[in-house]
Amino acid sequence: MFERLLDPDDAPDEAAIARHLGPDGFARLLALEGRLAAAYALTRQLRFPYGRRYGWAYKYSHRSAHLCDVFFERGAFTVTLQFGDKLAGGVTEALPSLTDRTRELWANRYPCGDRGGWIHDRITADEDLDDVMRLLAIRKKPVAGPRAA
Repeated sequence: MFERLLDPDDAPDEAAIARHLGPDGFARLLALEGRLAAAYALTRQLRFPYGRRYGWAYKYSHRSAHLCDVFFERGAFTVTLQFGDKLAGGVTEALPSLTDRTRELWANRYPCGDRGGWIHDRITADEDLDDVMRLLAIRKKPVAGPRAA
């Protein structure tokens, strides 16, 4: 159901991404980008980062700091976040303020180091973006003042 763009030789343009995500998914992607741009000096790069299983994605960064990858799916997208051991405690502290869905994602994360891990958060509803932004604030504290790309 959540088919990804898996052909490394067929880089999608924004119109193809919008068609693939569908109107609701693309609106959520734009909402995420808007929230990221309000919090960080945001850059976006289209890439095929982790092979055929993952497919095409946007890499979002704050200056040189990698924030997350967003993988395009039919009707949705998945935000991939990595937390090393140094950041794992921040996620653990934030768990009570996160949704049950996000707490379950953390409990079932793909391990990274002794305590960290990778979360793959499929965004299918507007409210899913709130936890993504909370987790991103653990990865990189939002900056104050005007944003520059």
